[in-house]
Amino acid sequence: MTEGSTRRTILTTGASALAVCCVGCGSDNGSSSSGSSESAAASGPASASASGSASAPAGKALAQTSQIPEGGGVIFAEQKIVVTQPTKGQYKAFSAICTHEGCTVAQVADGTIDCPCHGSKFHIADGSVAHGPATRPLPAESITVNGNSITMG
Repeated sequence: MTEGSTRRTILTTGASALAVCCVGCGSDNGSSSSGSSESAAASGPASASASGSASAPAGKALAQTSQIPEGGGVIFAEQKIVVTQPTKGQYKAFSAICTHEGCTVAQVADGTIDCPCHGSKFHIADGSVAHGPATRPLPAESITVNGNSITMG
């Protein structure tokens, strides 16, 4: 019995350790992801208009035009979208997920949408690559501007 008990103890202990490691890994990925979302959301009004949903449904207000700076943009981390205003009154939207390694972009500055992971930069006017290592542009997203309101879709 001692041999069976020892074997059972080792298997149980090993399985428990593995479960703890897996849970720990899952927690790091979740907190890292939400940490990026929180910091990106803090740079813009995303949290105010998101209403706690993972993505804004089509037709739901995402932002007011006055919230998007001319020559810049705002990252809406929860919706995984970047809205830019390359020139006065012209609004564009792109995926906030970098095409290089899938990181969420972190800032819009000096005419580019910048990824913190490996330094890729994308032009705010068309999402094209301004600086690698990314080789593909940010995919365009559909938005509608109606008066002062910007909605998804």
